[in-house]
Amino acid sequence: MTELVEERLRQGLANLEADDQPDLLEPLTKAQALELFDAQLTSRHLDLTARRLRQREAGYYTIGSAGHEGNAAVAAALRPTDPALLHYRSGAFFCARAAQLADAKVDPIREILRGLVAAASGGRHKDFGNADMHIIPTTSTIASHLPRAMGLAFGLERARKEAMPRWPRDAIAVCSFGDASINHASATAAFNTVGWSDFTGLRLPLLFVCEDNGLGISVRTPAGWVGAALKAKPGLRYYFADGCDLVQTYAVARSAVAWVRRHRRPAVLHLRVVRLMGHAGADAEQAYRTHAEMEHDLALDPLLSTARLLAKAGVATPMELLSRYDEMGWRVAQAAEQVRLEPKFTTAAEVVGPLAPRRPLRVANAVTKTAESQRELAFAGRLPEHTGPLTLAQTINAALTDVMVSHSQAVVFGEDVARKGGVYGVTKGLRDRFGPARVFDTLLDETSILGLGIGSALGGLLPIPEIQYLAYLHNAEDQLRGEAASIRFFSGGAYRNPMVVRIAGLAYQRGFGGHFHNDNSVAVLRDIPGLVIAVPARPDDAAAMLRTCVAAAEVDGTVSVFLEPIALYHTRDLHEAGDGAWLARYSPPERWGETHVPVGRARVYPFGGGDELTIVTFGNGVHMSLRVAAKLAEQGHGCRVVDLRWLAPLPVADLVREASFTGRVLVVDETRRTGGVAEGVLAALVDAGYVGAARRVASVDTFLPLGPAAELVLVSENDIERSALALLDA
Repeated sequence: MTELVEERLRQGLANLEADDQPDLLEPLTKAQALELFDAQLTSRHLDLTARRLRQREAGYYTIGSAGHEGNAAVAAALRPTDPALLHYRSGAFFCARAAQLADAKVDPIREILRGLVAAASGGRHKDFGNADMHIIPTTSTIASHLPRAMGLAFGLERARKEAMPRWPRDAIAVCSFGDASINHASATAAFNTVGWSDFTGLRLPLLFVCEDNGLGISVRTPAGWVGAALKAKPGLRYYFADGCDLVQTYAVARSAVAWVRRHRRPAVLHLRVVRLMGHAGADAEQAYRTHAEMEHDLALDPLLSTARLLAKAGVATPMELLSRYDEMGWRVAQAAEQVRLEPKFTTAAEVVGPLAPRRPLRVANAVTKTAESQRELAFAGRLPEHTGPLTLAQTINAALTDVMVSHSQAVVFGEDVARKGGVYGVTKGLRDRFGPARVFDTLLDETSILGLGIGSALGGLLPIPEIQYLAYLHNAEDQLRGEAASIRFFSGGAYRNPMVVRIAGLAYQRGFGGHFHNDNSVAVLRDIPGLVIAVPARPDDAAAMLRTCVAAAEVDGTVSVFLEPIALYHTRDLHEAGDGAWLARYSPPERWGETHVPVGRARVYPFGGGDELTIVTFGNGVHMSLRVAAKLAEQGHGCRVVDLRWLAPLPVADLVREASFTGRVLVVDETRRTGGVAEGVLAALVDAGYVGAARRVASVDTFLPLGPAAELVLVSENDIERSALALLDA
């Protein structure tokens, strides 16, 4: 099929009819039309070259843009400073935008080729991304970038109002995707949230571009479905253009862009395009498409359509256009031979480098950032360090307040966090202190909440979104895995989206819950590369760890999950009723440096000398393990309880040191036995050469039932004590 597409195009170029009708190009100028034709040619030859490289086993990606090259006109209708998240068939857009740069410092041919051949200078994935061009990289995940685009538009408008724009004040966001993507849950969430926002008066300057070729790999999109679906989306102004007609596409795109820019409201541009050469190199489309269907699309080749316009407008003769096609093919082929020989990754360190940089000294210095003069006002004269010991929930509330005071770009949002102050009162009063622009309620959709966080971080904000319950995260986990945590990796460190995601979770709630409010599974988080997972158990740790997560976001662009044990929110006592031993005083700013908790550092509690047994745990396990350790100490056994505090990265150095000190390790894991945290802890000990005794107690592999039945499957103090004594006896 590749050879047929090229042959038909060359034949068509040679047989064009020349004329002198310059009006055919309006509103494009001759120079603009020729420049866009060059972008289309570049994209086509890159597609052809990708397949040839693959045949030679020198390239690794063959999903191309052939048939979609009309999107070059969309780039022309925008400004090069309008941030864009592009579909994997938007190659001509990428090439056209590169040509818009005044200093021409980006060579789109080499940029794309480096991704195709996995060169070290840009080969983590073939994507359309470049910071100089304000194109934010996306992978080939279907529609998962749409919620991020919505968040980016929110960030653009918020930064514009706050006079701290990262992009020009009238910039708009653009996001392209395929027709099959509109059926994806991520797209549905984004469209719904954009419509909901527009309905409530929230301005989102966002242009969606649907490149509709009528196919999702081999599955046909029903005729008329895309238009009907997009027209029905509330809050979205609908535009349509024939994407094979460069002039029409440019005219309609210019109107759509102007409307979004002027009104700061969302719109969708529906482009009818064709798909040439199949889905990718290995796709034999003859198996699911008829000869007539493929011939129909060949006749609509957008390159031939543009060439026909240029010839009839008198811009170039047919032979000049054919010569231009061949010359571009030669340029791409020459560049491919050079780029093919560029250095590849040779070490894991090179690959991992941009993923999650850690600069602990800078983070430690950033922790002490505060605005003393504003604290009195924010706390209404009642500073938390002067109000006596606080619970975990109260401490997090105070720490959030301090973060909002010291970081003007910080925003807190999620379901019920504003007026209600959160289900457990953790965000109570924040909206009154900082106003609805910085603390606000969202609609009930976790995908949109996280997408809003990711995109607004790109726009210059420091988002602190809340997911109301851990179980609800699973609806939207790809926004963390495929979008938030991956952007530094795929952009080579050029982009970042600093964010601290607060999640109420884990089990042991009394008289409430069941699975959806007592979820004890964190496996889905622990295997996301670069993600930091903080689990504060004690109030004093919570404030310090939250400040660390915020500082890491600010300094390193870190994405953190701050997992708050619900059952410990309002706990006051430890060993006996009324002892208040689970409360802690809030540290004043002058002590934040000395109380700083670095990422990946544990906390140790020794009992009775602590030389016989090391109990390793986290979250609710800390409360139970401390009680058991106290009992064992009364029996003459010296124990030490290690609170991991960080589940990613694990505090391996502290863990190995404390395990080696006693030679006996008990891992108390409130998550499930399979896929639980204990597996990672024991593996880390083995990897480090630990040879002492070790065992674990973990919760049963099951969803949690409602009421007292949960106690049958969760780790209990009795379980911990029995296992500890067994290890001590051994």
